[in-house]
Amino acid sequence: MSRLVKPLAFAGLALAIGAVVLAASGVRATRPDPEARSADVLPRPAQLQLTRAKRSAPTPAGAVAVEDVGDVDSFGRTLKWLGVTNGFTLLASTCDPADPTPCKALSPSPASTAFDFPDIARIALPKKASHSLLCYWFSPVLTVNWQNATGAPVVGRLTIVPTLTVENPVLADPALVDPGTGLPFGGKLETSMTSSERFEVPMAPGVAFTERTRDSAVCIAGFLTRRNLIDGYGLTPAQADEFFKQPTTVRLNVRGTAQHVAFANMIFGLRIIGD
Repeated sequence: MSRLVKPLAFAGLALAIGAVVLAASGVRATRPDPEARSADVLPRPAQLQLTRAKRSAPTPAGAVAVEDVGDVDSFGRTLKWLGVTNGFTLLASTCDPADPTPCKALSPSPASTAFDFPDIARIALPKKASHSLLCYWFSPVLTVNWQNATGAPVVGRLTIVPTLTVENPVLADPALVDPGTGLPFGGKLETSMTSSERFEVPMAPGVAFTERTRDSAVCIAGFLTRRNLIDGYGLTPAQADEFFKQPTTVRLNVRGTAQHVAFANMIFGLRIIGD
């Protein structure tokens, strides 16, 4: 027992000292937030209260309120299955030009490799496919070969950040400006997803092994909703209604970084549902 307690005590002391040093130096620890613009993440409580206060309005007798259910536009509506697709990508020491699978050649260890795979899968929705929201189910299937080719302990890292590009004729209006870029939408917008992942694997010198992981993320608020188009992207209520009456194409993109990875076969399953 004493062998376990001492390391834990020293680790806690080291963390406490590190926090004091950071505070004294004026350095603030920052956290990456790849999902900052995702409609799937509901506003923080304080922001939500402000938003509700600004848009509080009478509702018909018996109708639900935002304060009660959060999403009045989809309340009580039937779920609609709107399509499914897969995206396939590779990370490898060398990429085969004859293989159509999107591939990124990995830099030799210990260098980190950034990858960006746009439009690896898409779903084209017809007019009026959904009433007020688009949701995703996202399932990565990852087969990763970790390898420490150095003579010292290392931490292997793999970061995956998926996004969705949404194309719709309503977004072609030059008067509509994307608040994220300050430029006209030009017929499309890009939204993040609450499905980014970060893997960190400690490895001793000479260690190499293959790991397979599979998980899924399901819809919370939706990657695009009528309310989000109005509050988050500046569309009028009439434009938001028209958005869902028009055909929409959704494209899956995946970005990320890899370090001390010798090979990775990454499959991304995407299903879209609506109301």
